[in-house]
Amino acid sequence: MRQLVTALLIALTAATTVAFGAILGETFILYPNIFHDPPESLARAREFLVAGSPSDFFPPLGMAILGTGAATVLLTWRYPRIRWYVLGAAAAYLCFELIFSVVWFWPRNEIMFVDPVGTHSAEFLRQTAREFVAGHWVRVAGSGLTSALMFTALVRWLREPARPS
Repeated sequence: MRQLVTALLIALTAATTVAFGAILGETFILYPNIFHDPPESLARAREFLVAGSPSDFFPPLGMAILGTGAATVLLTWRYPRIRWYVLGAAAAYLCFELIFSVVWFWPRNEIMFVDPVGTHSAEFLRQTAREFVAGHWVRVAGSGLTSALMFTALVRWLREPARPS
């Protein structure tokens, strides 16, 4: 059982760290280009992000994190030294990545990148872009929290073998 828990903790810590790094990459590499001058920059982003985009990367990674996270929560529940870190990471991921994305980002993505060009006024697109970027910082913080909690759980697990309660 210890080997399985160790493998899950390593996999989940790696996946959440990759997700956090990818979100930081979006923040400092893609987003300055996408959001610097809407609606023109949004139109250029549509042209550029044809062969691949964040929506091709994050959903499969997110599903892997959710599946691995559920298994990890179940298998670490008997270990109080790491239980709350793992559960906290899972809750943070669910809130900041899944629920917040569905409620906040998906409608704004639809407006900026799916609706036909010319559907919305320039001012409406600028406001939508500002809202998206503001919400993005919440997602950055949530992703950092998720990654830090998983890293802490892994280190605590590896330093001193947890005893089941």
